[in-house]
Amino acid sequence: MPSQQKPGKKKAKPRVHRELEGFEVRVNSFGEISSNLEIEKINEFLNRNVEDKKLEEREDYSELKQGKTRKRKKTR
Repeated sequence: MPSQQKPGKKKAKPRVHRELEGFEVRVNSFGEISSNLEIEKINEFLNRNVEDKKLEEREDYSELKQGKTRKRKKTR
């Protein structure tokens, strides 16, 4: 459903972080999300710039945040 806009008015682009300049997200008629950035790059940006509130209570959160995860022993 197209939005109702007055003729002659342009839709302003939202402000974005410098690293995400030109980032676009689209949803097709099947509900699939497509983007012009790779998901890995988006995840890297989010990991650097967004606090994960669910993980804050973990004892090793500071290590996880720095990317230094401990290797777990495999149990059989």
